[in-house]
Amino acid sequence: MMELNDEALLRYSRHILLPEIDIAGQQRLGQARALIVGAGGLGSPVALYLASAGVGQISIADDDVVELSNLQRQIIHHSDSLGCLKAESAAERMRAINPEVTVTPLARRLGPEELAQLAADHELVLDCSDNFATRHAVNRACVAAGTPLVSGAAVRFSGQLAVFDPRDAASPCYHCLFPDEGEAGDGPCATFGVLSPLVGVIGSLQAVEAVKLLAGIAPRLGWLTLYDGLAGEFRQIRVPRDPTCAVCATR
Repeated sequence: MMELNDEALLRYSRHILLPEIDIAGQQRLGQARALIVGAGGLGSPVALYLASAGVGQISIADDDVVELSNLQRQIIHHSDSLGCLKAESAAERMRAINPEVTVTPLARRLGPEELAQLAADHELVLDCSDNFATRHAVNRACVAAGTPLVSGAAVRFSGQLAVFDPRDAASPCYHCLFPDEGEAGDGPCATFGVLSPLVGVIGSLQAVEAVKLLAGIAPRLGWLTLYDGLAGEFRQIRVPRDPTCAVCATR
């Protein structure tokens, strides 16, 4: 593992003080590769925290540009970013927070083949998208590549979080939880609205799970965490693997 110099020891000292992470865990973070799909509301806190935590290589994918309505919740962007590509804007902020990490902006829509390759090239994928179709595409890529996936979603006052790991035979996948057959689906916040701090809550929880996993702390699999922002309540629901799942049953 790479050695941490004096500056790195100081920068990451609060991580190193945690016995669950320590120097070895921080070194794992420095060698880790993470892919963030989406540089919007959820992707903003995820990207900021992964960069500040010292995840060595981070790719962030988004083909959209920054608009004024984004600034209500997408805290990685600012007024000077208006009209800029979100992936480029996010990468600039991430490098400013921690110039030691390598950030690769992917300012394009990822097709199935590229998504599959990227999932295979990274140790972890974080789905920070805002639509059902993308979530299922990301899930298929992660299952095929055997890459863990941290999935988040937020709309109105409601958020959800789950961790899937196709390397674990007992772990469900996103399709086990939300089959994509029929008319089932959700809608983006542009249609239904979203409370601005809600995406920060869910995105931060995604970052927690990502840092734990990349540092060598085993994730808690098979659970869906639900957050009701109006009631201020968290709930967790056990999610078993579907033995007939069209995506992961034959992995």
